[in-house]
Amino acid sequence: MKMPAVVHYALEPGAVELREITIPEIADDQVLLQVGAVSVCGSDVHQARNTHSWPVNVPVVLGHEFGGTVAKRGRAVHGVKEGDRVVSETAAQICGECVLCRTGRYNLCPSRKGFGYGIDGAMAQWVRVPGRCLHQIPDTLPFDIACLSEPHAVAYNAMCVNSTIRPGDAVVVLGPGPIGLLCARMAALAGADPLIVAGLTADAPRLQAARDLGASHTVDIQTENIDEIVRGHAPLGADLVCDASGSSRTLELALRLARPDGQVTKVGWSPQTVATDINPLVQRNVRLQGSFSHNYPIWEKVIHLLDRRLTRPEKIIGLRAPLEGWRDAFDAMHEGRVIKSVLVPGGH
Repeated sequence: MKMPAVVHYALEPGAVELREITIPEIADDQVLLQVGAVSVCGSDVHQARNTHSWPVNVPVVLGHEFGGTVAKRGRAVHGVKEGDRVVSETAAQICGECVLCRTGRYNLCPSRKGFGYGIDGAMAQWVRVPGRCLHQIPDTLPFDIACLSEPHAVAYNAMCVNSTIRPGDAVVVLGPGPIGLLCARMAALAGADPLIVAGLTADAPRLQAARDLGASHTVDIQTENIDEIVRGHAPLGADLVCDASGSSRTLELALRLARPDGQVTKVGWSPQTVATDINPLVQRNVRLQGSFSHNYPIWEKVIHLLDRRLTRPEKIIGLRAPLEGWRDAFDAMHEGRVIKSVLVPGGH
């Protein structure tokens, strides 16, 4: 049997189209999910425009932020049954044997491959998923919000696991994209104050969203002096700077804005490599931390936050569309018309 799917078919700009492909068969340790909703990540847009900086196994079905209903279960899968409502983690393939996998840090497994670039993803009516990736969700959490659990988990890992925030800490977030905004919301929930989100002039709607999500101040770095604004509220600099900009060039700014003995956490991917003076890292005893992906306990936390609507997810969803509307959903995000697009296969 066939199904429609959004397929990235070649490593060139615009090489994405809606295709009819075969519904996947499952192995004993997998389930077949009927996709309820799949949100569009900035990485999907980058792949469609061939501006990504990671290897992609084309042709591949896009989509790694998703939830759905268990339609079929392999005989070795435990903990879920047919009809259960679930969301899925993104680590579609791991070795399961290395020290990272054995200690719950499988997001860092050298053999890891994720949905949407290494393994077929969920921009389709059906998706094949390892049973170990699944988390059950309550009936009170609709799929078009539940699918945001993945970017929430990225932000939670960056701000609540790989960073330290205490109530009253001064926090700066560079880059008001979806991940940056969710990082800001996690910081707000952790008690950051002041909480400053910085972006470009074109980011005005996103900076307004940052204020709606709890930022005490926003900065247009093209028209305002961010150094003066940050030090006006935190004279020594920020306790934590989260760089979610997706640009390597902002690392120098992040190091400059952090206080002595402060933190810089970098969560944004970048296709560029640039030379940066890292002497301030040493001279001012600043801690630089990368943050990648997430693991099981983080997902359980963010599902609770989403179910309670504590992260205000409705503030970032700007477009819902059927699978056939994928192109406008991608373009709307690329052009800045919306913060986040959600595709609903079958319109259910």
